[in-house]
Amino acid sequence: MRHCGRLVLLLGAAFCLRSAAPAAAVGRVELELVTEERVPITSQQEWVRRLGQAGVTNVRIRSAGPLGRVPVGVEVRGSEAAPTYVVTGVITSDDVLVLPGGRFPTTQAAGAARWLDELARLGPAERRPARSAFGLDVVQFQAVHDELARPVSVSTKGVTRSKAIESMLRGLTVPVRYDRSMLDAAAADELAEELSGLSCGTALAYVLRAPGLCLVPCATAGRVELEILAARPEMEVWPVGWKSEKRDRDVLPALYEFLNVKLDGVAATKVLEAVGERLKVPVLPDYNAMARHGVDPDAAYINFPEGRTSYSLLLQRALFQARLKSELRVDEAGKPLLWITTLKPL
Repeated sequence: MRHCGRLVLLLGAAFCLRSAAPAAAVGRVELELVTEERVPITSQQEWVRRLGQAGVTNVRIRSAGPLGRVPVGVEVRGSEAAPTYVVTGVITSDDVLVLPGGRFPTTQAAGAARWLDELARLGPAERRPARSAFGLDVVQFQAVHDELARPVSVSTKGVTRSKAIESMLRGLTVPVRYDRSMLDAAAADELAEELSGLSCGTALAYVLRAPGLCLVPCATAGRVELEILAARPEMEVWPVGWKSEKRDRDVLPALYEFLNVKLDGVAATKVLEAVGERLKVPVLPDYNAMARHGVDPDAAYINFPEGRTSYSLLLQRALFQARLKSELRVDEAGKPLLWITTLKPL
Protein backbone atom coordinates (compact mmCIF):
# COMPACT_ATOMS: atom_id res chain seq x y z
CA MET A 1 0.00 0.00 0.00
CA ARG A 2 1.40 3.39 -0.98
CA HIS A 3 1.73 6.21 1.52
CA CYS A 4 -0.05 9.40 0.66
CA GLY A 5 -0.46 12.74 2.32
CA ARG A 6 -3.87 14.20 3.03
CA LEU A 7 -4.69 17.87 2.59
CA VAL A 8 -8.10 19.08 3.70
CA LEU A 9 -9.57 22.47 2.80
CA LEU A 10 -12.86 23.51 4.36
CA LEU A 11 -14.93 25.89 2.27
CA GLY A 12 -17.90 27.50 3.90
CA ALA A 13 -19.13 31.06 4.02
CA ALA A 14 -16.76 32.09 1.25
CA PHE A 15 -19.27 30.64 -1.22
CA CYS A 16 -22.68 32.27 -1.36
CA LEU A 17 -25.87 31.63 -3.32
CA ARG A 18 -25.95 33.66 -6.53
CA SER A 19 -28.00 31.41 -8.80
CA ALA A 20 -31.71 31.38 -9.42
CA ALA A 21 -31.72 27.58 -9.67
CA PRO A 22 -34.50 26.46 -7.33
CA ALA A 23 -33.33 22.90 -6.75
CA ALA A 24 -30.27 23.53 -4.61
CA ALA A 25 -29.69 25.44 -1.36
CA VAL A 26 -26.35 27.08 -0.69
CA GLY A 27 -23.99 24.39 0.49
CA ARG A 28 -20.83 23.98 2.50
CA VAL A 29 -17.97 22.42 0.58
CA GLU A 30 -15.27 20.31 2.15
CA LEU A 31 -12.38 19.60 -0.17
CA GLU A 32 -10.18 16.62 0.61
CA LEU A 33 -7.08 16.33 -1.53
CA VAL A 34 -5.03 13.14 -1.62
CA THR A 35 -1.49 13.42 -2.92
CA GLU A 36 0.09 10.75 -5.06
CA GLU A 37 3.56 9.45 -4.26
CA ARG A 38 6.51 11.74 -4.92
CA VAL A 39 4.44 14.91 -4.44
CA PRO A 40 6.65 17.21 -2.30
CA ILE A 41 5.28 19.20 0.62
CA THR A 42 6.19 22.37 -1.29
CA SER A 43 3.68 21.40 -3.97
CA GLN A 44 0.96 21.00 -1.35
CA GLN A 45 1.81 24.41 0.08
CA GLU A 46 1.76 25.95 -3.38
CA TRP A 47 -1.72 24.59 -4.01
CA VAL A 48 -2.91 25.98 -0.68
CA ARG A 49 -1.46 29.37 -1.60
CA ARG A 50 -2.93 29.48 -5.10
CA LEU A 51 -6.37 28.27 -4.00
CA GLY A 52 -6.32 30.86 -1.24
CA GLN A 53 -5.57 33.58 -3.78
CA ALA A 54 -8.55 32.32 -5.80
CA GLY A 55 -10.89 32.68 -2.82
CA VAL A 56 -10.74 29.21 -1.26
CA THR A 57 -10.33 30.07 2.43
CA ASN A 58 -10.15 28.26 5.81
CA VAL A 59 -7.44 25.85 4.72
CA ARG A 60 -6.56 23.07 7.14
CA ILE A 61 -3.73 20.55 6.60
CA ARG A 62 -3.83 17.19 8.31
CA SER A 63 -0.81 15.05 8.98
CA ALA A 64 0.08 12.39 6.45
CA GLY A 65 -1.20 8.87 6.95
CA PRO A 66 -1.37 5.54 5.12
CA LEU A 67 -4.01 5.79 2.41
CA GLY A 68 -4.92 3.69 -0.58
CA ARG A 69 -6.04 5.02 -3.91
CA VAL A 70 -9.13 7.16 -3.30
CA PRO A 71 -11.59 7.76 -6.16
CA VAL A 72 -12.35 11.33 -7.16
CA GLY A 73 -15.94 12.24 -6.39
CA VAL A 74 -18.53 14.22 -4.42
CA GLU A 75 -20.35 12.86 -1.37
CA VAL A 76 -23.49 14.70 -0.28
CA ARG A 77 -24.10 14.99 3.45
CA GLY A 78 -26.29 17.09 5.71
CA SER A 79 -29.88 18.06 4.94
CA GLU A 80 -31.53 19.35 1.78
CA ALA A 81 -31.80 22.79 3.37
CA ALA A 82 -28.17 22.80 4.56
CA PRO A 83 -26.15 20.38 2.42
CA THR A 84 -22.47 19.61 2.76
CA TYR A 85 -20.55 18.52 -0.31
CA VAL A 86 -17.46 16.49 0.51
CA VAL A 87 -15.21 16.63 -2.53
CA THR A 88 -12.36 14.18 -2.94
CA GLY A 89 -9.62 15.23 -5.31
CA VAL A 90 -6.07 14.22 -6.11
CA ILE A 91 -2.82 16.12 -6.55
CA THR A 92 -0.86 14.08 -9.06
CA SER A 93 2.87 13.58 -9.24
CA ASP A 94 3.00 15.99 -12.21
CA ASP A 95 1.40 18.70 -10.04
CA VAL A 96 -2.13 18.61 -11.49
CA LEU A 97 -5.23 18.93 -9.31
CA VAL A 98 -7.83 16.37 -10.34
CA LEU A 99 -11.42 17.14 -9.29
CA PRO A 100 -14.78 15.73 -10.45
CA GLY A 101 -15.06 18.93 -12.52
CA GLY A 102 -11.82 18.43 -14.44
CA ARG A 103 -8.03 18.57 -14.29
CA PHE A 104 -6.41 21.82 -13.19
CA PRO A 105 -2.68 22.66 -13.32
CA THR A 106 -1.43 25.17 -10.76
CA THR A 107 -1.89 27.98 -13.29
CA GLN A 108 -5.63 27.20 -13.33
CA ALA A 109 -6.30 27.29 -9.60
CA ALA A 110 -8.92 29.97 -10.22
CA GLY A 111 -10.78 27.53 -12.49
CA ALA A 112 -10.82 24.94 -9.72
CA ALA A 113 -12.14 27.57 -7.30
CA ARG A 114 -14.92 28.50 -9.73
CA TRP A 115 -15.95 24.86 -10.01
CA LEU A 116 -16.09 24.57 -6.21
CA ASP A 117 -18.10 27.79 -6.02
CA GLU A 118 -20.55 26.43 -8.59
CA LEU A 119 -20.87 23.22 -6.59
CA ALA A 120 -21.63 25.19 -3.42
CA ARG A 121 -24.30 27.23 -5.21
CA LEU A 122 -25.91 24.65 -7.44
CA GLY A 123 -25.03 21.28 -6.00
CA PRO A 124 -23.68 18.28 -7.96
CA ALA A 125 -24.34 18.22 -11.69
CA GLU A 126 -26.78 15.32 -11.50
CA ARG A 127 -28.99 17.31 -9.09
CA ARG A 128 -29.18 20.50 -11.12
CA PRO A 129 -31.98 21.47 -13.50
CA ALA A 130 -31.19 20.70 -17.12
CA ARG A 131 -29.56 23.59 -18.97
CA SER A 132 -31.35 25.29 -21.81
CA ALA A 133 -30.40 28.05 -24.24
CA PHE A 134 -28.34 31.07 -23.16
CA GLY A 135 -26.86 29.14 -20.23
CA LEU A 136 -30.21 29.24 -18.40
CA ASP A 137 -31.77 26.24 -16.74
CA VAL A 138 -35.14 25.12 -18.05
CA VAL A 139 -37.04 26.93 -15.30
CA GLN A 140 -35.27 30.22 -15.99
CA PHE A 141 -35.70 29.87 -19.75
CA GLN A 142 -39.42 29.18 -19.41
CA ALA A 143 -39.79 32.24 -17.16
CA VAL A 144 -38.12 34.45 -19.79
CA HIS A 145 -40.14 32.88 -22.59
CA ASP A 146 -43.41 33.48 -20.72
CA GLU A 147 -42.43 37.09 -19.99
CA LEU A 148 -41.59 37.76 -23.64
CA ALA A 149 -44.90 36.20 -24.73
CA ARG A 150 -46.67 39.38 -23.57
CA PRO A 151 -48.33 41.03 -26.60
CA VAL A 152 -47.22 44.37 -27.98
CA SER A 153 -50.07 46.72 -27.06
CA VAL A 154 -49.08 49.81 -29.07
CA SER A 155 -49.03 50.53 -32.77
CA THR A 156 -45.55 50.52 -34.31
CA LYS A 157 -46.13 51.44 -37.96
CA GLY A 158 -44.63 54.85 -38.66
CA VAL A 159 -43.10 55.02 -35.17
CA THR A 160 -39.36 55.54 -34.75
CA ARG A 161 -37.44 52.42 -33.91
CA SER A 162 -36.16 53.71 -30.56
CA LYS A 163 -39.65 54.77 -29.40
CA ALA A 164 -41.08 51.40 -30.38
CA ILE A 165 -38.37 49.62 -28.41
CA GLU A 166 -38.93 51.75 -25.33
CA SER A 167 -42.70 51.19 -25.50
CA MET A 168 -42.20 47.43 -25.62
CA LEU A 169 -39.70 47.49 -22.76
CA ARG A 170 -42.18 49.34 -20.56
CA GLY A 171 -44.55 46.40 -20.88
CA LEU A 172 -42.05 43.98 -19.35
CA THR A 173 -41.46 43.24 -15.68
CA VAL A 174 -38.05 41.60 -16.14
CA PRO A 175 -35.08 44.02 -15.84
CA VAL A 176 -33.53 45.10 -19.15
CA ARG A 177 -30.01 46.56 -19.38
CA TYR A 178 -28.95 48.64 -22.39
CA ASP A 179 -26.94 51.64 -23.47
CA ARG A 180 -29.29 54.49 -24.34
CA SER A 181 -26.89 55.77 -27.00
CA MET A 182 -27.41 52.57 -29.02
CA LEU A 183 -31.12 53.31 -29.31
CA ASP A 184 -30.60 56.99 -30.03
CA ALA A 185 -28.58 56.01 -33.11
CA ALA A 186 -31.76 54.49 -34.58
CA ALA A 187 -34.12 57.30 -33.51
CA ALA A 188 -34.81 58.67 -37.00
CA ASP A 189 -35.56 55.25 -38.50
CA GLU A 190 -39.32 54.71 -38.78
CA LEU A 191 -40.85 51.25 -38.83
CA ALA A 192 -42.88 50.20 -41.85
CA GLU A 193 -44.34 47.13 -40.10
CA GLU A 194 -47.27 46.91 -37.71
CA LEU A 195 -46.15 44.72 -34.81
CA SER A 196 -49.10 45.31 -32.50
CA GLY A 197 -50.44 41.95 -31.31
CA LEU A 198 -47.15 40.11 -31.79
CA SER A 199 -45.36 38.97 -28.65
CA CYS A 200 -42.75 41.32 -27.20
CA GLY A 201 -39.88 38.86 -27.62
CA THR A 202 -40.31 38.41 -31.36
CA ALA A 203 -41.16 42.06 -31.92
CA LEU A 204 -38.15 43.30 -29.97
CA ALA A 205 -35.82 40.88 -31.73
CA TYR A 206 -37.12 42.12 -35.07
CA VAL A 207 -36.90 45.84 -34.30
CA LEU A 208 -33.40 45.47 -32.84
CA ARG A 209 -32.06 43.41 -35.73
CA ALA A 210 -31.89 46.06 -38.49
CA PRO A 211 -29.54 48.43 -36.60
CA GLY A 212 -27.31 45.50 -35.62
CA LEU A 213 -28.61 45.03 -32.08
CA CYS A 214 -29.94 41.95 -30.33
CA LEU A 215 -31.75 40.75 -27.21
CA VAL A 216 -29.94 38.32 -24.91
CA PRO A 217 -31.27 36.85 -21.63
CA CYS A 218 -28.87 36.01 -18.82
CA ALA A 219 -28.89 34.95 -15.16
CA THR A 220 -27.16 37.55 -13.01
CA ALA A 221 -26.92 37.74 -9.21
CA GLY A 222 -29.73 35.29 -8.64
CA ARG A 223 -32.21 36.72 -11.15
CA VAL A 224 -32.87 36.57 -14.86
CA GLU A 225 -32.31 39.76 -16.84
CA LEU A 226 -32.42 40.85 -20.47
CA GLU A 227 -29.67 42.79 -22.17
CA ILE A 228 -29.61 44.71 -25.45
CA LEU A 229 -26.22 44.33 -27.10
CA ALA A 230 -24.48 44.89 -30.39
CA ALA A 231 -24.80 41.65 -32.32
CA ARG A 232 -21.68 39.67 -33.17
CA PRO A 233 -21.14 36.66 -35.46
CA GLU A 234 -21.92 33.30 -33.80
CA MET A 235 -23.61 35.09 -30.90
CA GLU A 236 -26.62 33.33 -29.34
CA VAL A 237 -29.47 35.85 -29.54
CA TRP A 238 -33.22 35.84 -29.02
CA PRO A 239 -34.71 34.97 -32.43
CA VAL A 240 -37.30 36.64 -34.60
CA GLY A 241 -39.90 33.95 -34.08
CA TRP A 242 -39.49 30.22 -33.67
CA LYS A 243 -39.97 27.16 -35.83
CA SER A 244 -43.12 25.49 -34.57
CA GLU A 245 -43.16 21.85 -33.54
CA LYS A 246 -46.46 21.56 -35.40
CA ARG A 247 -46.82 21.12 -39.14
CA ASP A 248 -47.08 24.35 -41.14
CA ARG A 249 -50.51 23.24 -42.30
CA ASP A 250 -51.68 23.11 -38.68
CA VAL A 251 -50.05 26.41 -37.71
CA LEU A 252 -51.56 28.41 -40.59
CA PRO A 253 -54.16 26.42 -42.53
CA ALA A 254 -54.96 29.41 -44.75
CA LEU A 255 -51.46 29.16 -46.24
CA TYR A 256 -52.68 26.11 -48.17
CA GLU A 257 -55.91 27.60 -49.42
CA PHE A 258 -56.22 28.16 -53.19
CA LEU A 259 -56.73 31.43 -55.03
CA ASN A 260 -56.84 32.72 -58.59
CA VAL A 261 -53.75 34.73 -59.39
CA LYS A 262 -52.04 36.59 -62.22
CA LEU A 263 -49.00 38.80 -61.67
CA ASP A 264 -47.44 40.91 -64.39
CA GLY A 265 -44.44 42.89 -63.19
CA VAL A 266 -45.61 43.42 -59.60
CA ALA A 267 -43.01 44.45 -57.02
CA ALA A 268 -42.21 41.77 -54.45
CA THR A 269 -43.10 44.24 -51.68
CA LYS A 270 -46.64 44.59 -53.05
CA VAL A 271 -47.05 40.84 -53.35
CA LEU A 272 -45.99 40.36 -49.72
CA GLU A 273 -48.31 43.11 -48.51
CA ALA A 274 -51.27 41.53 -50.30
CA VAL A 275 -50.51 38.03 -49.02
CA GLY A 276 -50.07 39.29 -45.46
CA GLU A 277 -53.42 41.12 -45.58
CA ARG A 278 -55.25 38.10 -46.96
CA LEU A 279 -53.70 35.62 -44.54
CA LYS A 280 -53.95 38.09 -41.65
CA VAL A 281 -50.39 37.44 -40.50
CA PRO A 282 -47.44 39.80 -39.93
CA VAL A 283 -44.89 39.75 -42.75
CA LEU A 284 -41.39 40.54 -41.45
CA PRO A 285 -38.65 41.18 -44.05
CA ASP A 286 -35.06 40.37 -43.13
CA TYR A 287 -33.57 43.68 -44.26
CA ASN A 288 -30.10 42.76 -42.99
CA ALA A 289 -29.83 39.73 -45.25
CA MET A 290 -31.34 41.64 -48.18
CA ALA A 291 -28.80 44.43 -47.82
CA ARG A 292 -25.96 41.94 -47.56
CA HIS A 293 -26.93 40.21 -50.81
CA GLY A 294 -28.12 43.26 -52.73
CA VAL A 295 -31.80 42.32 -52.83
CA ASP A 296 -34.30 45.18 -53.06
CA PRO A 297 -37.90 43.89 -52.78
CA ASP A 298 -39.23 47.22 -54.09
CA ALA A 299 -37.23 46.81 -57.31
CA ALA A 300 -37.72 43.04 -57.72
CA TYR A 301 -40.68 42.48 -60.08
CA ILE A 302 -42.71 39.28 -60.02
CA ASN A 303 -44.43 37.56 -62.94
CA PHE A 304 -46.89 34.74 -62.36
CA PRO A 305 -49.05 33.15 -65.09
CA GLU A 306 -52.80 33.28 -64.73
CA GLY A 307 -54.05 30.25 -62.85
CA ARG A 308 -55.12 28.75 -59.58
CA THR A 309 -52.58 28.03 -56.87
CA SER A 310 -52.12 28.00 -53.09
CA TYR A 311 -50.62 30.84 -51.10
CA SER A 312 -47.77 28.54 -50.15
CA LEU A 313 -46.84 27.81 -53.77
CA LEU A 314 -47.38 31.44 -54.76
CA LEU A 315 -44.89 32.61 -52.13
CA GLN A 316 -42.40 29.93 -53.08
CA ARG A 317 -42.43 30.65 -56.83
CA ALA A 318 -42.85 34.43 -56.64
CA LEU A 319 -40.18 35.05 -54.01
CA PHE A 320 -37.71 32.82 -55.83
CA GLN A 321 -37.76 35.33 -58.68
CA ALA A 322 -36.65 38.00 -56.21
CA ARG A 323 -33.99 35.73 -54.69
CA LEU A 324 -36.07 35.50 -51.53
CA LYS A 325 -37.89 32.82 -49.55
CA SER A 326 -40.50 32.73 -46.80
CA GLU A 327 -40.41 30.82 -43.52
CA LEU A 328 -43.47 30.22 -41.38
CA ARG A 329 -42.60 30.91 -37.74
CA VAL A 330 -44.51 31.53 -34.50
CA ASP A 331 -43.97 34.08 -31.79
CA GLU A 332 -43.63 33.20 -28.08
CA ALA A 333 -47.41 33.02 -27.75
CA GLY A 334 -47.76 30.70 -30.74
CA LYS A 335 -49.04 33.34 -33.18
CA PRO A 336 -47.91 32.69 -36.79
CA LEU A 337 -45.81 35.10 -38.84
CA LEU A 338 -43.98 35.04 -42.17
CA TRP A 339 -40.24 35.65 -42.06
CA ILE A 340 -38.96 36.80 -45.45
CA THR A 341 -35.25 36.33 -45.99
CA THR A 342 -32.77 35.72 -48.79
CA LEU A 343 -32.10 32.40 -50.51
CA LYS A 344 -28.48 32.75 -49.44
CA PRO A 345 -27.95 32.83 -45.68
CA LEU A 346 -26.80 36.04 -44.02
